[in-house]
Amino acid sequence: MPTYEYQCEACEHAFELFQSMSESKKRKCPSCGKNKLERLIGTGSAVIFKGSGFYETDYRSESYKKQAKADSEPKPAVATEAKAKPADPKPAEPTTTPAKPAADTASKAAPKPADASTKPKK
Repeated sequence: MPTYEYQCEACEHAFELFQSMSESKKRKCPSCGKNKLERLIGTGSAVIFKGSGFYETDYRSESYKKQAKADSEPKPAVATEAKAKPADPKPAEPTTTPAKPAADTASKAAPKPADASTKPKK
């Protein structure tokens, strides 16, 4: 049900009235009692969507739902013949690498930028 704006031409009283679209216009001013009410053209109000059914995913077709369900189900593993690798005659030996000692950060200082006085003159 929309809210209508009314204004009286006699007393300039303005107000809003919440009424259904099928109701007739009000004619009598509630302030002065004269039949000089005029319904104004308003800017309207925002539409508020409440509840389910307002997202594009709510009205998907049945074929789309079936396809989405089929895509989301895990597919059975296809049985394939796995070729066996020939066994290695030697077992694999574990490889070890020597641990690197931690670098001493104090001994490795960043190089200092060249001083302007030490630059070669051209």
